[in-house]
Amino acid sequence: MAIKITGNDLTIEDVYNVAYGKEKVELHADALERIKTCRAFLEKKIEEKEVMYGINTGIGEFSEVLLDDEQVQQFQKYLIYNHSAGIGEPVPIEDVRAAMLSRINVHANGHSGCRPEITQTYIDMLNKNVTPVVCSKGSVGACGDLAPMSQIALLLMGEGEAFYQGERLPGNVALRKAGIPIPGLHARDGLAAINGSNLIVGKGCIQIYEVERLLKQAEIAAAMTLEALMANLKPYDVRLHKLRGFQGAVTSAENIKRIVEGSDLLSGKIKVKVQDAYSMRSTPQVLGAARDQLRWTRSQFEIELNGVGDNPIFLPRDNVVLTGANFQGSPISVPLDMMGAVVTMACVISERRLNRLLNPALSVGLPAFLTKGAGMFSGHMLSQYTADMMIVEQRILSTPASIQSIPAAADQEDFVSMGMNSALKTRQIIDNAYGVLGIEFIAAAQALDFRDFTPGKGSRAGHGAVRKVVEHLDVDRPLYKDHNNMMEAVKNRDILKAVEEVIGELKNY
Repeated sequence: MAIKITGNDLTIEDVYNVAYGKEKVELHADALERIKTCRAFLEKKIEEKEVMYGINTGIGEFSEVLLDDEQVQQFQKYLIYNHSAGIGEPVPIEDVRAAMLSRINVHANGHSGCRPEITQTYIDMLNKNVTPVVCSKGSVGACGDLAPMSQIALLLMGEGEAFYQGERLPGNVALRKAGIPIPGLHARDGLAAINGSNLIVGKGCIQIYEVERLLKQAEIAAAMTLEALMANLKPYDVRLHKLRGFQGAVTSAENIKRIVEGSDLLSGKIKVKVQDAYSMRSTPQVLGAARDQLRWTRSQFEIELNGVGDNPIFLPRDNVVLTGANFQGSPISVPLDMMGAVVTMACVISERRLNRLLNPALSVGLPAFLTKGAGMFSGHMLSQYTADMMIVEQRILSTPASIQSIPAAADQEDFVSMGMNSALKTRQIIDNAYGVLGIEFIAAAQALDFRDFTPGKGSRAGHGAVRKVVEHLDVDRPLYKDHNNMMEAVKNRDILKAVEEVIGELKNY
C-alpha cells in the first residue's frame, strides 16, 4: 500500500522506507486540492501585478528588480540554471529520494504555489525510480538547499541527469524511458521546487534512523564487554536511573539488563569488584544522554519534515503573501551537529572499554591484547590504533557547522546555517562509528572465549553473530578484512537482528 502524502504526518520511518525500501507514494486528495487552491490564488495575484519575491522580482540581492510579463515566464528556467552550481560526487540515490519526498510533503501543505503537475512529477519519479544526479556539495543551508534541489528541478524541464535502471542518463532520456511527461516550468514553479532545506532533511532523517539502531548495537557491545570484564552489574539496576530521572539512562539500563539476563554474573556466585571504572559503570548515563539528545533531533526533523519552508509563503484563506526566512536551516543543523557529537561520545566510551579488554593491568585476568601467545603474537593490539584514528577523525568532525556562517549574495544572505556541512560530516561520524563498534564487538567476543562462565542470553546471541563474521584469533593474521567485514555487519545491523531475535526488540527511548 502506498504512503499517503498529506503534508502533516510524514515520519522518519516513512522517509527511510521510501528512500531504501522504495515504497510507493501517493498524494492525498485533500493535499491535491490544497495545491490547486494555492495555485489559483497565486495566478490571480500575478494577474493583479502584485509584487512577489522570486515570481515577478529577482532573487537575493536582485529582489528589488521587477520583471516584466515576458521575463516572468522565462525567469524560472534561468533561476534553476543559475542555481545548479554544485560540485563533487553524486549524492547517494537514497538521500536524493528522501529529499524529493520531503519536498513533495511541503507542497502538500498547499502554501508553495506550484502547479500540481510539479508535485506529481516528483511523485512519478519516486515511484518509477528516476533519481536525479545531484552534486554532494554546494548548499549553505539557507534559502533552502538551492544548488542540489536545482539539479533535481532540472528534470522538470527535461534537462540535467538521472539514474534509471542502473544507468546514468540525460534527464529527458530517463523520463522518456520511465514514461513520465515533462511538465516544464511556469511562474513560481522553479522556486517552489528548490526553496527549502530538503536535502539536509532527507539526509538527516536517514541518519537519525541509523543512529537509533546504532545506539542499540552500542549497548549490545557494552553488555558483551561488561560480561567479558566480569563487571559488577548493580549500576544497571533500572531503579538507580529512575531515581535520577533521565529517560535515556533508564532506557539504556533496561536494554543492557535485558541483554545480560541469564548471566552467571547476576547469580552472585562469581566475585566481582565493589565498583568498576567509569567506562564500565556509567555506560547508561553516557548512552542515555545520547538517546535524550537523539529524541530532540528526531522531534526537530519531523517538525521540519511536515512544515513549510518556502519563501514567499502563500495563504489563500487570508488573501496574503508572506515573505520571511522559513528556509533557514538552523533549526535542523544544530540538532544534526549535536547528534554527530553524541555518536562520537558513544565511540569514545566504546574505545575506553576496548582499552580495558586489551590492557592486562585492567582486564581482570584476560591475556594481554587477547592473545595467549603474547610476545610472539600481538593479538588485537593494533585494532585499538585503528579505533583511535577513527575517533580522532570523529572528534574533528564534531565541531559544529551551524556556527560557521560565511555571508553570501552581496551580504543579502549574511547568515546561513551550513547545515549541509552538518549532514556530510555527521554521515562520516556514523560510518566511523560502525568501525569503532565493530572493533569492540570483535574484542568482546574474543574475550568471552577466554571466560568459563555462562554470559547472558543477549550476549551469547551477539557473540554468535560476531563469530559468523570473524573467527577467533588464535595466531596473528592480517586483521583488515576482519575489521572491514565487522564494520559492514554492524552497518547492516546483523548483530542487532541476532540479539533481538532472541530477547525481543530493544527500546529506542
